[in-house]
Formats: sequence, C-alpha cells, structure tokens
Amino acid sequence: MTDGIKGKVIVITGASSGLGAAAARYLAREGARVVLGARRHDRLQAMAAELGLASEAAVQTDVTRSDQVKDLVDRAVQLHGRIDVLVNNAGLMPHSLLERCKVQDWDRMIDVNLKGVLYGIAAAMPHMKEQKSGHIINVSSVAGHKVRPGSAVYAATKTAVRVISEGLRQEVKPYNIRTTIISPGAVESELPLSVTESDVARNIQEFYSAVAIPAESFARVVAFAISQPDEVDVNEILFRPTRQEL
Repeated sequence: MTDGIKGKVIVITGASSGLGAAAARYLAREGARVVLGARRHDRLQAMAAELGLASEAAVQTDVTRSDQVKDLVDRAVQLHGRIDVLVNNAGLMPHSLLERCKVQDWDRMIDVNLKGVLYGIAAAMPHMKEQKSGHIINVSSVAGHKVRPGSAVYAATKTAVRVISEGLRQEVKPYNIRTTIISPGAVESELPLSVTESDVARNIQEFYSAVAIPAESFARVVAFAISQPDEVDVNEILFRPTRQEL
C-alpha cells in the first residue's frame, strides 16, 4: 500500500484516541504527512510527539466549531502546501431509548457526527477544488445500515453521513475528488465511553468486550481506500468483526 500513501497530506479528526489514533499511526508509518485534530490538546500533543511530528501538526479541534475545523485544514495547507485526504472520523455514540428523552445526547450526536462531517467537507472542498484532486473519507457505522432499539438517533446521524457522502460523490466529479464511506462494526475505541445511561453502557461494554476487533483494522481499511490508483474511487466499505452478527 505504501506507493499510494507515501507523501500524501492527510488530515484526521478525532485523532487523539481510538480509530483516529490508529489511522494516524498506520498512515504515518506508510510515509504519509499527517495533520491531527482533536479536542484533547494534551493527548494530541503526545500523539504528535510519538509520531515525530512538529507540534504545529497537532491542532486542538472541536468539530462542532466550523472555524476550528477550517483552522485544522488550513494548517495542513500552510505546512505542506496542499491537502490530499480528509478523514472525518470524530464521533460519539451515547445510545439510549427514545422514551428516555436524552435531548442533550441527541444534540451532541447531531453536532459531532453530522455537523462535524459537514464542517470538514466545507473546510476541505475549496482547497481540493483548486487542486483538482483530493479524497474525503467520512466515517459512518454499521448503524448507518441497521437500526436497533436504543440506537435510533445515532443510526440517524450515521445514515445521514452516508446520504451526504453519496451526494458529495456525485457533485465532485468535475474536480477529480474521490469519496469513501467507511462503516465499521464493533472496533476497539472510546465510543462506548460516550454512553451516559448506565444500563445501556454496561450492555455495550459487554458486547465490545466479547467481539470488538483492534482499531488497526479500521486503519488498514482507510489505507486500502487511500492507496488505490487515482482512477479508482472506492466509495463504500462496510466491515465487522467476524463474530458480530448484526
């Protein structure tokens, strides 16, 4: 895969832990020039140090703030002259039954999972249009394909990510921009920690403990999509642990 990744400028949101951190490590090993965004500045700086990056390549970023997402993408262009790939990875998963009316959790999921993706697209598109090249990878979920009790709002945000990504795919053809939706199943991350209902959190933790696969599995999927020849546009990848039924 190295030939398709080496030297590419790749911006990753939610890069301080879980899937984003695994992708950053993997892509950096393959020779990519990664620029990292996340809310937790201390962990982000530690990640930059681990990867041997300049501190400027780690940008404190709250994806619910469009100005901060723009600053992250603009930083990559300032450092490297371009942006080749944006990985819209930041996400939350506070599952609960709708009858519990966890309105604040609903708002957080919409702001991070949906608006965060849109803000990433808005930040990257002007640069990619000017370059006449680029690749936007949006992270959805198995929940974007299948809804279950307790996951309605999360599934709605992840379904919306898929819909937006498909619309984007069709719109960016004149600019030679590629788009990929990645829909993981249970992969080791901090997503279960975002659940605020204790009984739901317990069930999800038990499920993840039983079936979740390492975060590097996500990183390899990201690398696969990025490493394809320019004329190949891998539009959607859905993957699960072999033991995950739903």
